[in-house]
Amino acid sequence: MHSDRPTTGERLNHGAVTTPRQSASVILLRDGADGLELLLVQRNPAQRFMGGYWVFPGGAVDAGEGAGDRAHRAAAVRELREEAGVTGVDAGELVKYSRWITPELIEIRFDTHFFLARAPAGTRAQVDGRECVDLRWSTPRAALDAHAGGELALVFPTKRHLEELSGFATVDELLGHARRRDVQPVQPRIVLDDGHAQVYLPGEPGYGET
Repeated sequence: MHSDRPTTGERLNHGAVTTPRQSASVILLRDGADGLELLLVQRNPAQRFMGGYWVFPGGAVDAGEGAGDRAHRAAAVRELREEAGVTGVDAGELVKYSRWITPELIEIRFDTHFFLARAPAGTRAQVDGRECVDLRWSTPRAALDAHAGGELALVFPTKRHLEELSGFATVDELLGHARRRDVQPVQPRIVLDDGHAQVYLPGEPGYGET
């Protein structure tokens, strides 16, 4: 696997392809002294899936939330409340930013819809202490620097989002861009070569290999 695409404890699946579970995630934004800031939460290190990694608040869609875009928005707002204690975000005002689907060769798969949201005035985020144990507001660049220095463990989709978001100076600038964005699903591909796993993104050389 590429060195900048860390593993998270996933198991490879050599049987029938698992149907990805629908999920949603919120990239919560605010304007800080050093520019655009976003909220990251640290998953409990004791968890088998992505334990100890820093991510955007999010999780799977519950059965009672229905299907389609409405369900993704409902799940995004609920997970933001459960994991980070943030309320007051209107599901209808979330701005869709991206969609990532776990590679077919991974056993546990998610079809995750990422949304942007401006943090309500006076927001005081607080982790639940069970699923998530820490949080931080950070500029995208500061988070990437912390990752490079070994301080923050990031999965590749989170790192890729931070790289993209580091090009925006304010919440308004980013939201304006996102509202014009054509969101297409991104599904990385894992290629096994002599027992080693290589991860490729669409458009990269090697993505179409079997």
